[in-house]
Amino acid sequence: FASTQIAQTTMRSIIGKLELDKTFEERETINSAIVDAVDKASDPWGVKVSRYEVKNITPPQSIKDAMEKQMRAEREKRALIAESEGDKQAKINRSEGDKQELIRRSEGEKIKRINEAEGSAAEILHIAKATAAGIRQIALAINEKGGIDAVNLRVAEQYLDEFGKLAATNNSMIIPTNLADISGIIAAATSVMERTKETAKSV
Repeated sequence: FASTQIAQTTMRSIIGKLELDKTFEERETINSAIVDAVDKASDPWGVKVSRYEVKNITPPQSIKDAMEKQMRAEREKRALIAESEGDKQAKINRSEGDKQELIRRSEGEKIKRINEAEGSAAEILHIAKATAAGIRQIALAINEKGGIDAVNLRVAEQYLDEFGKLAATNNSMIIPTNLADISGIIAAATSVMERTKETAKSV
């Protein structure tokens, strides 16, 4: 009986120092401490205690209810934390996705502008080369025999064509005398044509 009393007293002392949750987790530690205490106390009686086992710990119903509330609150807390972390990660993922999309769009616009600029530059260069080649051809043609006369003839033809367009309109116009001298222009053009023909025959 004395050994039992010592065991119970020791058990109450140890459990009183632990949190209730720990009593379920550290049952082996409690058993070992009780064995040591009882064995020392019963040694003068010639009793050797080798084992003691706490099979079950049953707290009062009020403690059980409190523990259940605590566990429920802990589960809800963990659930809220998990949900919050999930929302946080989702926002981070969306933000990163939006960022990458903006970067891709920016790169696409940049490449598009570069391609357009390169295309425009190539077109301008092509036109410039073609214009330069045309000017060189005109210069070569003018330097050849009859080149100047051909140019003068072309100028006279365009003059007559444009003058005819002006005359076809209903608007009243005031034209200087020398510009209105169509017969003189025609005579000059005819003279140029004749000289051009003669030059062409002699070439």
